[in-house]
Amino acid sequence: MTFLFIFSLLILIYTYLGYGLLVKLVTIFIKKPKLIPQDSSELPTITHIVACYNEEDILLEKIENSIALNYPTDRLTTVFVTDGSTDNSASMVASNKRLVHYHSDQRAGKLAAVNRVIKEVETDVIVFSDANAFLNKDALLNMALHFQDLTVGAVAGEKKVLSENKDDAAAAGEGLYWKYESWLKKLDYHLYSVVGAAGELFAIRTALYEKPNGNLLIEDFITSMTIAKKGFRVAYAPDAVAAEKSSASIEDENKRKIRISAGGLQAVVHLRALMNPFRYGILSFQYVSHRVFRWTLAPLALVVVFITNLFLLQNEHPIYILLFAGQLLFYSLSVLGYFFKKNKIKFKIAFIPFYFTFMNLSVFIGLFKLLSGNYNVSWDKAKRRE
Repeated sequence: MTFLFIFSLLILIYTYLGYGLLVKLVTIFIKKPKLIPQDSSELPTITHIVACYNEEDILLEKIENSIALNYPTDRLTTVFVTDGSTDNSASMVASNKRLVHYHSDQRAGKLAAVNRVIKEVETDVIVFSDANAFLNKDALLNMALHFQDLTVGAVAGEKKVLSENKDDAAAAGEGLYWKYESWLKKLDYHLYSVVGAAGELFAIRTALYEKPNGNLLIEDFITSMTIAKKGFRVAYAPDAVAAEKSSASIEDENKRKIRISAGGLQAVVHLRALMNPFRYGILSFQYVSHRVFRWTLAPLALVVVFITNLFLLQNEHPIYILLFAGQLLFYSLSVLGYFFKKNKIKFKIAFIPFYFTFMNLSVFIGLFKLLSGNYNVSWDKAKRRE
């Protein structure tokens, strides 16, 4: 019982704190990569792909944002795909002559839509961004610079969560989570490679694209890690920002997190070869530490720590009493956060424990959906704030 408790506690400490601190310590002795500004004629040609599904509420803003991006027009093709959309998305895109438009009435999911378009791409680089993610003006330029390094096969952009109400659970929790992720991405790239890219904004060398399995839930992560698996690094461009509104509610954020969690577990199986350090070296260390633990052992360790700590209270040792009291306080704050969110009461200190708890709970729900086959690769959008 004591062994299980200590082992599980160490897993949690390493996953959420120790890994980042360890990499931070190691990278003190590693020089950061330097980028050299390029003439426009030296920049790679880019196809910017935006996949949309019923996005008429924000599509005009996204189109204007995409057209205004600072990149040589003769080296940039902007593509919008509106497959399956039943609103005015298709007509809104088709009316703009500066865009290349693809549309099919069939709704087969984002991956199927993207794969259909990629067959036509002839540029050096593909940049993917979500319809509800708005890019800073120099985002494409800042990502393109990383491809100077021939060992770089993909570039992950920076996700920023916007919210007018900083006291909301979904906004506060999601925003803090992505700040933490950004910190880890900087460290990962400084050490070797970012461990996967988010679909809000990332770029790949077109020649390295490998069509993912059609049943994958987080195809953006799989796509970028497949490139890393081939021996290329995934760079990080913190100055290429995709800003999007926070989820409209914690229920919508929960829907999104369950899908990501299910996709993460799916990815662990799909990319299981990456856990072989004898073949993939430092990438295996990063992948297991940053992703695999968070999607598998860490959520389980939370349960084991609580149960074993409960049994170890009979020893009456102060450390067990203190740690159990700390857990009770943490989960009590989580429950309060849920209650306050339901009643729209502002109590920010409870929102972080609440977000952390439901984020880990979503892993178990995601596992259940995977095992039961109760998941859909087609769009099931989480609503974002207006």
